[in-house]
Parts: sequence; C-alpha cells; structure tokens
Amino acid sequence: MVNRRTTKQLACFPPVIDAGVEILMLGSFPGEASLAKAQYYGHPRNQFWKLMGTVLKLPLQDMEYDERLRALLSRKIGLWDVVAGCEREGSLDTAIRNARHNDFAATLRIARHLRRVCFNGKFSGRLEPWFVVRGYETVVLPSSSPAHAISFDIKLKAWRAILKTKPGVVPAGV
Repeated sequence: MVNRRTTKQLACFPPVIDAGVEILMLGSFPGEASLAKAQYYGHPRNQFWKLMGTVLKLPLQDMEYDERLRALLSRKIGLWDVVAGCEREGSLDTAIRNARHNDFAATLRIARHLRRVCFNGKFSGRLEPWFVVRGYETVVLPSSSPAHAISFDIKLKAWRAILKTKPGVVPAGV
C-alpha cells in the first residue's frame, strides 16, 4: 500500500491596502499559525509586528490585530503576500508547491501613491524584478520568521530601510 499524503489548496488573506498606501510589505504566504488565527504574522515567535513596531515607534505587538492593521494604513503602509494560493505541508516557504501569485496589477491600480515595495524574506523577494521594471523602489529584508535565525538587532538594522526613500524615484504608474 502506498502512503500518499494529500495536501489541500490553501489561500492567502486579502490585501491590507487603500488608496493612500505608499509602502507595500510583501510576505510569502501565511504559516499554519497565521492561517489558524486568520491573521498576518500570527505565529507568536514571528518578529514582524515587533520589527514594524520598532521601526514605526508604535507598540504594534501590544495592540489588537485590527488596530495593528489600521496603524499600518495610517502610516501609509500596506500588507500582503506574493502567493495567492498554494499547496503546502507545514509552514516553511521551501514546502510551497503549485503556487499562484497574487494579482499585483489590480492592487497597484488601487494604491496609486505606492512608491516602495519591501519583501519580507528571499522567497517573496523573487518578485522584486516585476516591481523594479515598473519603476518602484524595492528592498528585500531578512525574513521575520522564527525559521530565519539571525538576531533581532541584525534584522532591525535592515528593516529600518523600510522608511528610507531614494530622492527622485517616481513609479511608472503614478
């Protein structure tokens, strides 16, 4: 008898975005803990909210989830993932199979003031060229995942680049 594992098709969350967004944070795909909580970066050891809170000087990790999302939008920061749907066992990006990407062209029509796209880790950073050719500033950050075992201070140093902009950069779509 052959033991075949069945994996179901998983779907990401809708984007946290509005017309005022200037910076878009892109992750890869929600992990199991995030999917179970129906929250971006829901794993208690994921450092996303602590990193963003430190960069923005806000106590994001102490806020309720909906308040966190409102705080990001009030700072003109949107949030989404590069993968719309996939098959995956566990939470590691390396386990993602049959991935479908999100429709960024439609999202960019909403976020008319978007100028910078930040990728949370190398997996999501694979889409960096798509944004670069359209004239957006980009930065690939070290992953906030607990699986990416570098110190918080090293991650934070890189994540401070989220708010640093290059003068004179205007995306082609604006």
